[in-house]
Amino acid sequence: MAQKPSIPKGTRDFSPVEVSKRNYIISIMRKHFEKYGYQPIETPSFENSDTLMGKYGEEGDRLIFKILNSGDYLDKVSLEELEHINYKKLTTKISEKALRYDLTVPFARYVVQHQNEMEFPFKRYQIQPVWRADRPQKGRFREFYQCDADVVGSTSLWQEVELVQLYDSVFAELGLEGVTIKINNRKILSGIAEVIGASEKLIDFTVALDKLDKIGEEGVKKEMLEKGISEEALVKVQPLFNFTGSISEKIDQLSQLLSSSEEGKKGIEELRFICDNVISLGLEKANLDLDVTLARGLNYYTGAIFEVAAPEGVAMGSIGGGGRYDDLTGIFGLKNMSGVGISFGLDRIYLVLEELNLFPQTVNTSTKVLFLNYGEGQAFEAMKAIKELRSEHIKAEMYPDAAKIDKQFKHAERRSIPFVVKEISDNLFTLKNLVSGDQNQVNLESLKAFLQ
Repeated sequence: MAQKPSIPKGTRDFSPVEVSKRNYIISIMRKHFEKYGYQPIETPSFENSDTLMGKYGEEGDRLIFKILNSGDYLDKVSLEELEHINYKKLTTKISEKALRYDLTVPFARYVVQHQNEMEFPFKRYQIQPVWRADRPQKGRFREFYQCDADVVGSTSLWQEVELVQLYDSVFAELGLEGVTIKINNRKILSGIAEVIGASEKLIDFTVALDKLDKIGEEGVKKEMLEKGISEEALVKVQPLFNFTGSISEKIDQLSQLLSSSEEGKKGIEELRFICDNVISLGLEKANLDLDVTLARGLNYYTGAIFEVAAPEGVAMGSIGGGGRYDDLTGIFGLKNMSGVGISFGLDRIYLVLEELNLFPQTVNTSTKVLFLNYGEGQAFEAMKAIKELRSEHIKAEMYPDAAKIDKQFKHAERRSIPFVVKEISDNLFTLKNLVSGDQNQVNLESLKAFLQ
């Protein structure tokens, strides 16, 4: 007996209903991206390894899926190298390509490669899958979609203000109330590292701090100590874990903590501008909050950083995030090209909408009306009518076989098709509502009008 097939851990099949719900979310995102002036692009699912490696920090590099070279991938490896395996060195010889880890680094590569064809500032959105060799768990997959909006070629902080509004407008149309958009600034984190005497440990400091919601305060402190950050530095950083009050009050507390750091003061100035203007312009459904422990583990952020938390009571990690990167394209040779962007976590947003029962009923509707099949004579009349309905963008189909009528009815019910045409006689259609049980005889024009 053949073994039952399976799929890799961390990946999923999607049913027609699930795809319809995902497309509903994507259509709303796409509408708002374009309303804000963002243009669509797409990049390959895999890149050259050197495009991706070294861009996400040590932890990110470990999560990149490498692709073995085609053919005899050991061709470039000597017998001596095989006997004394150096995995990092060996990997570069047997794998020259990798699946993309996110959409931002490929976007930076795209900008550098196509800079002479682009008008700056350039606003792009991209909705494509990415891959991470992560440990699968609820809301965390190895293959998932990112939905990004970025603008490059401008240092204006109005872009950050607009991106917060973009988040709010998408979540408002999805009906997600109580979403919290958390904001911080990497310059503030650099300033804190400077003040506590740990500037040379900035990456270790931010990577550990970024795990606060996963491993808690004690876990973060333990990891910092293990990375060589001193006990004295941890005493100085303690106020970070106890920041309370309004955004304005938190900024005032930061001003005192970072009074000796020029980098930190610059971060506070940027934060104040963004927060003051977002608050003055107002948000529809979302809340804005300054989270001084927000670090975002990716190394390329240099200014404002964002993370979006699901409504209170929903057990879910972040459903979006992003930030400012002053010189991401510099890694590919194009200097002084500042950018800022945000990402929506499609899969997690889906799970949140499902948990809160926020998908509209109409999302699940595929075919609107099924014509029953009574045999060749009536089947042709049915197909003529179906052609007319489809020309009016009405989803209609005929059961393909002249099977037992009871079987055809059950087929419609299992597929949640709301209407069936039972029979056609003298250009009149007997239409039955499978939800209410009501039945009427109508002509073609009335059938069109009713189904629309």
